[in-house]
Amino acid sequence: MRRLVWFVLIVSAGLALAAMIVVRGAGISARRDGWPMEERVATAAWRFLIPREIRAAANPVPNTADVLQRALAHWADHCAICHGVDGSGNSTIGPRTYPRAPDMRLPATQDLTDGELFYAIEQGIPWTAMPAWSTGTPDGERDSWELVRFIRHLPALTPAELTEIEKFLPRSPAELKRDQEIDDFLRGPAKKGG
Repeated sequence: MRRLVWFVLIVSAGLALAAMIVVRGAGISARRDGWPMEERVATAAWRFLIPREIRAAANPVPNTADVLQRALAHWADHCAICHGVDGSGNSTIGPRTYPRAPDMRLPATQDLTDGELFYAIEQGIPWTAMPAWSTGTPDGERDSWELVRFIRHLPALTPAELTEIEKFLPRSPAELKRDQEIDDFLRGPAKKGG
């Protein structure tokens, strides 16, 4: 019940803030930067609403090279589009969302518990661009825990790992065609006969 009361109060405050912005003529836009207090309140509310047992959960996945390699590919396929190859939030989409995709290398993210990171991945973060990636399966949960290990590794990414992530990034048909044309050009003309 206490959580529900807090939730209603926080949502009400958020709606009042949004109304104030619109009334003052600033309008509402994903292009604006959040106010510092707005960000603190939203983060505190989100953390408060995470079940205590999940917040305190320890990562059951070992911190091994194999785990980081699998998570690196997962990061490239699911996360880099918003959070950037290096976790900085500098990507095509990250700076255009509201709130902005965070720099995952900074203390605001790195100081979250493993359970909080896991919960954000599995359940998403309402009123942000962070989707819920839960598949409802043990394999899906393991993937999320592996991703938590990778998020912890982001501040120490090497240039070789950055290059590897870029290799795993999804490519559009136009990009694939361009890459094929470049490869064909570099191979030279095909020999006829023979």
